[in-house]
Amino acid sequence: MTTILETNALTRVVGGEPIVDEVSIRIDEGAVLAIVGPSGAGKSSFLRLLNRLDEPTAGTVTLSGRDYREIDPQTLRKRIGLIPQDSALQSGTVRENIAISDRIRGEPVDDRRVSELLEQMRLTGYEDRPITDLSGGERQRVSIARTLYVEPDVLLLDEPTAHLDAATEATIEQLLADRIADDDLTCVLVTHDTAQAKRLGDRVVEFADGTVVAEGEPDEVLS
Repeated sequence: MTTILETNALTRVVGGEPIVDEVSIRIDEGAVLAIVGPSGAGKSSFLRLLNRLDEPTAGTVTLSGRDYREIDPQTLRKRIGLIPQDSALQSGTVRENIAISDRIRGEPVDDRRVSELLEQMRLTGYEDRPITDLSGGERQRVSIARTLYVEPDVLLLDEPTAHLDAATEATIEQLLADRIADDDLTCVLVTHDTAQAKRLGDRVVEFADGTVVAEGEPDEVLS
């Protein structure tokens, strides 16, 4: 397999304490890497370093063999898209949120792509609905569609089904699984749910105290 994203001794120090400590991992193209570990282990902090939402103190990240500091941050975040735990949508309609990247740049909206994503996320007919009228699960589906709209090389998922009821969680997980399979997506998934890590992950990394303590096949790490 081809490595698309790689970190080497990636470190972030805050207040004199390393919250991500010399993490070196490789993510292969078309694979799903699940990251598990207790609260405060550095999982989400590591995820934010992967597209420079936070800056590393030391170490490197390479995207397709290129140091990501050589890539314009806006371009980088288009290529490495993040779906946060909180959907963090803007005011306006579903359509406006999905195509927000084009709206910000003043470019024409790709209505075909919007319609395709609405269908994939089971939101057909929602395009003109205000974000304020949506449930938590519907908002998260819009958040996923917004990130997929720009067709990222790597999809970062930070607890994508947290704080949702069991039925909604199952729906969103299945929608993600469908997109991963159909579009051959490369994903880094942070989850507290080890069963979800087993279901979606090709490989699993376990974090503790900001560093990797185990890595391997899901059944090996999560036995």
